[in-house]
Amino acid sequence: MRRVLILFAHPVYERSRVNRRMVDAVRELDGVTVHDLYTEYPTLRVNVRREQALLVEHDVVVFQHPFYWYSTPALLKEWQDLVLEHGWAYGQGGTQLRGKLTFNVVSTGGPAAAYRRDGYNRFTVKELLAPYDQTAHLCGMRYLPPFAVHAALKVVGDADVAEAKARYHRLIAAVRDDRLDLDRAEASENLCDDVDALIGAREVA
Repeated sequence: MRRVLILFAHPVYERSRVNRRMVDAVRELDGVTVHDLYTEYPTLRVNVRREQALLVEHDVVVFQHPFYWYSTPALLKEWQDLVLEHGWAYGQGGTQLRGKLTFNVVSTGGPAAAYRRDGYNRFTVKELLAPYDQTAHLCGMRYLPPFAVHAALKVVGDADVAEAKARYHRLIAAVRDDRLDLDRAEASENLCDDVDALIGAREVA
């Protein structure tokens, strides 16, 4: 069973329409650690050694966050800048993350149609997250496409994200239990759309 670390970064948790509901769907899963960065570091002073120890203890690293300006909330960028040190995460002697699995779980304000070549954002979420893909590559990690939940601004209550929550729960459980077809998953544009087929394909094989 893989150990899963969810690095949760939402600066205004109480106003979250999607992420607070999503993280609650996986918080109680065995083998899953939900690490709320904004609760842990309200002054944005990241404890680098503690964060590195958490990374070493887990096999899967999930970055869950709203998609702020096609990127991440500020604390998560600060976390990357400080924690992923040369000689530890990459470069000569930087092998601590090698072989681990990683991906992003994001919410967007706009609809899925906005994140296409012909949409008003001009790129897919997967394309816009290319820096995460390259960071994973540099650190010797295996990067999977994002699990993206769109149209967060239209979410009013639990019913609006019920299916996404269920799919997220199934994804994290499948990754933990090695039931996700990773080779096929890498070709996905959005794991939220494809997760059930990817789990089924692995189980049949």
